[in-house]
Amino acid sequence: MGMVGEFKEFIARGNVVDLAVGVVIGAAFGKIVTAVVDGVVMPIVGVALGGVSVSDWKFVLKPETVDAAGKKVAEVAVQYGMFIQTLIDFLIIAFVIFLVLKAYNRMRRPAVEAPPAPPEEVLLLREIRDALKR
Repeated sequence: MGMVGEFKEFIARGNVVDLAVGVVIGAAFGKIVTAVVDGVVMPIVGVALGGVSVSDWKFVLKPETVDAAGKKVAEVAVQYGMFIQTLIDFLIIAFVIFLVLKAYNRMRRPAVEAPPAPPEEVLLLREIRDALKR
């Protein structure tokens, strides 16, 4: 079988298509969560922390300056606020995926059935055994 035939078989299995659908839906869901975090959660956190946007938090290593020619030299800063905001995005996405998978697994799990009643012969033999013990 040639490489093209193997590739067709690989694609036709279905797992690749399922994975592709999952990636596309995951990317769209990530955008939704990012919008919720940026538009709802972080403004509330910012107000609670004194009206400062968390994404603006930074540690300036070298402040913005002007060189001899009059051009601005950009500041050098570690923007840890962006990291914190991205971390919050990740945690919310991970938690929601956990909840979705938990619900999915609960739906897939077969209902626990009571064990079937033992046959009549077994019950009769148990009664005889218990009577002989007395």
